[in-house]
Amino acid sequence: MATKTRPKAPPSPPEDPAAAASLNPHITLEQWRCLAAVVEAGGYAQAADVLHKSQSSVTYAVQKLQSLLKVSVFEIQGRKAVLTPTGQMLYRRARQLLEDASGAERAARKVSAGWETELTIAMEVLFPVWLMLSCLQRFGGESPLTRIELLETVIDGTLEAIQNKACDIAISPRIPQGFDGELLATVRFIPVAHPNHPLHGMGRDLTMRDLRKHRHIVVRDSGSRRDKTVASVEVEQRWTVSTMATAIGAVCRGHGFAWCAEDKIRDELAAGVVKPLPLRDGGVRTTPLYLIFSDRDAAGPGALRLAAIIREEVKQQCIGAHVPQSPA
Repeated sequence: MATKTRPKAPPSPPEDPAAAASLNPHITLEQWRCLAAVVEAGGYAQAADVLHKSQSSVTYAVQKLQSLLKVSVFEIQGRKAVLTPTGQMLYRRARQLLEDASGAERAARKVSAGWETELTIAMEVLFPVWLMLSCLQRFGGESPLTRIELLETVIDGTLEAIQNKACDIAISPRIPQGFDGELLATVRFIPVAHPNHPLHGMGRDLTMRDLRKHRHIVVRDSGSRRDKTVASVEVEQRWTVSTMATAIGAVCRGHGFAWCAEDKIRDELAAGVVKPLPLRDGGVRTTPLYLIFSDRDAAGPGALRLAAIIREEVKQQCIGAHVPQSPA
């Protein structure tokens, strides 16, 4: 009896080396971490201190990375090792990879733990404090065991908190590049001074030239890279203070004029210790405030609920797009 032979299976197509490499990367996350640390700390010894590793292990990790990728990350210029163009590209990718990995871990921890045990909010000082406290009180009734850290920030300080993932939620007048934000409200600013200030004694509408002859009180940017030249009016005399409360106090004592958010000086206006300046042009100014998540994908149920409460409270209290006056 003849034996039937089975037809041979067709040969498997050759494996695409590039595709295989993309699915099975040879570089470990720890090697990328060592590379980023060397760049940011300024050397292998400094990176070893930051990572709590031996210098030899950090050196080996970076050398292994270069060997596997067949590239040079650093080159010697004089006595200093600097990144090659390829090294600069790899460093940028390493930072993004490490941030993505960290974000994934945060998201996983929050999902597994339920509501967060702690939330951090970066709040631009222009946002009404009474309104934020109302939001936090309401949130506390729903999640009493969640601790809240409120960072009161100014200008770039809010942006840095978002970009550095130092907060879960932010309320900011600007949206940093690469993030999404939703408009919450628009804050109105008016120029004010003490009723006995010389500007109120001129008996006519004022111009910017009039303001330049008097001291301007401004609030310092709380960002680490603050621009000391930023000011709304170019004047010869200026006091730059750290908090809005100090700026308002200086104006109330007749030390200068300032643009203040109406909500922040509600009581002072009612008491007559500050008075709006009659500017002919450019008196009222407005600034938008946005609600921003530092990492929307990693936001836990607590952060999402608090954001919803802030939206609801702002909507209930605001008239149109403007931040309201504090209720009596």
